[in-house]
Amino acid sequence: MSEPDEPRIVAATVDDVDAIADRWVTLARGQRRHGSTLLASANREAVREWIARSVVTGELLVARDGDGTAAPAETVVGFVAFSIERDGYERDCTRGVVSNLFVSADRRGEGIGSALLAAAERELAEAGADAVALEALADNERARSFYADHGYDLHRVELRKELDEET
Repeated sequence: MSEPDEPRIVAATVDDVDAIADRWVTLARGQRRHGSTLLASANREAVREWIARSVVTGELLVARDGDGTAAPAETVVGFVAFSIERDGYERDCTRGVVSNLFVSADRRGEGIGSALLAAAERELAEAGADAVALEALADNERARSFYADHGYDLHRVELRKELDEET
């Protein structure tokens, strides 16, 4: 069996929206084991709308297999979403944010995630970002290690407490 060709990193299209939504649901399901409170399937439609907006704004890239002859959605093996932070506060640093990075489980370890992250960083730099921020769940050692290997350091720590009925 031959090795898969190197995926192309390209802008997502409207033809990719449902495929990316399906992959986001897979991502969200997997994050539940690391403590995420997002409900995967229950958020599919809201995520689908966000994906469609991100396609229009150019803030979503896909890793695509193949030579362009297959239906686009069938070739998506990963995606990355990113944006410039626009929260209304004045800052001395323009921050880019990577909000989602996903690679199909059967394709992990091939450098696809690294290529997607690098492409998002380039896009953010071109848009004027001075730094890039992202989040990983504290319990997700693999993700934290991946980002550390790509030069990301701890910047903030979120603290959380479960409230029971006696609180």
